[in-house]
Amino acid sequence: MARPTSRRTVLGAAIAAAASAGPLSAAGPAAAAPAPERAASAPALIDNRFWSTYTDWRCGEASGTAAVSGRRPGVVIATPTGIVDYTDPHTGRAARWEYATWTSPVHRSTVPATEVIASWNAHTPAGTWLQVELAGSYSDGTGTPWFVMGRWAAGDGDILRTSVDGQSDGKASIWTDTLAVDDAAGGLRLTSYRLRLTLYRRPGTSLTPTVWRLGAMASDIPDRFGVPASVPGLARELTVPRYSQNTHIGQYPEYDNGGEAWCSPTSSQMIIEYWGRRPTADDLAWVNPDFADPQVCHAARFTYDHQYEGCGNWPFNAAYAATYRDMSAVVTRLSSLTALETLIGAGIPAITSQSFREEELTGAGYGTAGHLMTVIGFTADGDVIANDPASPSNDAVRRVYRRAEWEKIWLRTKRYNATGKVVSGTGGVCYLYWPADATPVQRRALAAVGIR
Repeated sequence: MARPTSRRTVLGAAIAAAASAGPLSAAGPAAAAPAPERAASAPALIDNRFWSTYTDWRCGEASGTAAVSGRRPGVVIATPTGIVDYTDPHTGRAARWEYATWTSPVHRSTVPATEVIASWNAHTPAGTWLQVELAGSYSDGTGTPWFVMGRWAAGDGDILRTSVDGQSDGKASIWTDTLAVDDAAGGLRLTSYRLRLTLYRRPGTSLTPTVWRLGAMASDIPDRFGVPASVPGLARELTVPRYSQNTHIGQYPEYDNGGEAWCSPTSSQMIIEYWGRRPTADDLAWVNPDFADPQVCHAARFTYDHQYEGCGNWPFNAAYAATYRDMSAVVTRLSSLTALETLIGAGIPAITSQSFREEELTGAGYGTAGHLMTVIGFTADGDVIANDPASPSNDAVRRVYRRAEWEKIWLRTKRYNATGKVVSGTGGVCYLYWPADATPVQRRALAAVGIR
């Protein structure tokens, strides 16, 4: 289960006091044969835009960066345009970095949005890192400043990956990994946005990050305590490795102490291994050899957000998954279990975010303010088959949850907690991970849920 924090995840969350932006701104497995594909419901409340092709990278505004072609096109540092000093807020270490930038074209969202979540896939060799920023336009004709959506490196030897607290312009705020309009009920929406990548490297080197995918999900999910039940349409189960977060209770306090705090990296690791990827023995050499499933410890360390002080930063989990060979990953929202059936039918499992009281999800045996599970299939009756990392052991991870209950706790944006207070829900958030060389069936399924 995710650790409770003040992160903004859905409409109606409390708004923090306005503050200045962050301190640094750059200048200037084999699965079974797929079932027949089914069309997903149109995501009318959700807009996805991701830049990932050679044409995409050439269409952006480059300042010291260059597009590279090949099997997996990307953007890299060509000639740095400046040098900046950065003092890591979590270590106090100061260092000088060369940088170059790439700025996307303006994307006018098909959904005037109350929330936007960016995600990216990149390689950052030692001596490099990157920053992602977002600037947008509001429906009242005004614009936002550049908001920092994350400072990220695959490793933790140069900087500590971090979100940036305290960013607001009085109309929208950044809550860990989500840009959210402060007063959604007042009608203000974000109508368009640009993303800016700043790529950093040690001065005087030829090192560079390579970014293969950058984009965002914009959405306007209405306040709702429930959703109409969808009609079951698929019976299929994918064979996905099973890991329990609770076998790690008390491990690595510096990465939030295992147990209930590790649902997100545990879920991420399950799907990474489903696709036939895993850390090497050398990667895992740092883990205490007495600990079972060291790859889960590894995932926790390398998804950890040192500002959020947890492993539940959504884009950081997607970025971690994409550090594995030829993997793609995004954070998005889905509109229904029908959309999830489309993915499962193509052999693509999904990681979903939900919150609930114990009595709202039959058979769970717990309640949670926020938790990630891996959806691996559907029964003949349409019920959800999930690898639930909150289980007491790996053997107990596979669960079957009632369809209507599960769909409600995942897609709602409002709920009552145990004291009767109205609190937020996640509105269909999920992570999707898939191979860069996905099959045509898989590509069609992803496109059907808005991912290209």
